[in-house]
Amino acid sequence: MTDVVVTRGLVKRYPGTLAVAGLDLNVGAGEIFGLVGPNGAGKTTTLRILATLLTATSGYAEIAGIDVRRNPDAARRVLGFMPDVFGVYDDMKVWEYLDFFARCYGIPGSRRRRMIGDLLDLVDLGDKRDAYVQGLSRGMQQRLCLAHTLVHDPEVLLLDEPASGLDPRARVELRELLRELRSLGKTIVISSHILPELEELCTAVAIVDHGQVLAHGKVSEIERRLRFGAVLRIRILTGYSIDEARNHFAADPRVASSTILDDGQIELGFRGDDEASAQLLAAAVAAGIRITSFARVASDLEELFLQVTATAGQQPQVA
Repeated sequence: MTDVVVTRGLVKRYPGTLAVAGLDLNVGAGEIFGLVGPNGAGKTTTLRILATLLTATSGYAEIAGIDVRRNPDAARRVLGFMPDVFGVYDDMKVWEYLDFFARCYGIPGSRRRRMIGDLLDLVDLGDKRDAYVQGLSRGMQQRLCLAHTLVHDPEVLLLDEPASGLDPRARVELRELLRELRSLGKTIVISSHILPELEELCTAVAIVDHGQVLAHGKVSEIERRLRFGAVLRIRILTGYSIDEARNHFAADPRVASSTILDDGQIELGFRGDDEASAQLLAAAVAAGIRITSFARVASDLEELFLQVTATAGQQPQVA
């Protein structure tokens, strides 16, 4: 996979504050890539550097092969940036709002009219074409702002906390819209501290804290690096002794812990890989245990974030 967004040793220093501390990123083409971290972790600063709105103190960043520091105008042609706080214009209609930004990119009038209609249909605001922007709900304003980032058909979208302040329905609509944009070939970098949102949406994540990447990759890959073994959950056929089944599993030297959960499942802390898990299942079936489900439990993003940040050490010192 070709890397479309790359940073190397990215540093942003303010007086008394090291906002970004040597950050390295690789985002492949067509990914929805999540920057996960608490407020103040350096996510917004990183996105603003990539969007050419801030200049890094040191380090390197590129978008679609373009050095954002050396060629900011060229970079702006291939990226769309949606800030965490965006302004709307009083007394401006929805179509006028998009037309204004399209004019800024020098898009001809005939193409603007067609493009505005297509974008409003894409973000499901076609029936709001002649409504005033300030009269839209927050969710509609978020979708309009996303449409604004798309007027010049950028290759890469940089979205800073796009779900902030949205109600549950609006968040679901936003997720579906981002998946559709990915299907159209867009590469999307999205920052958030709302971990469940990113877990459901992203193809890969970077866990960021104190301006550094602490872990990077697919959620399943990060989990494998953090944990030796797995958590297994097993359900036994009704009528079979669950205590006997638990005792059978507990006798295996690779089982570190065995617990009967409230819902009747057996949860095992298992020190072994997929092959060892298969052996454990085969041995249980051979022993006559009637198993109806046997599955490895994936860690959620919130659990991984807490594991990573708990072992990451102290905040880097300001040089």
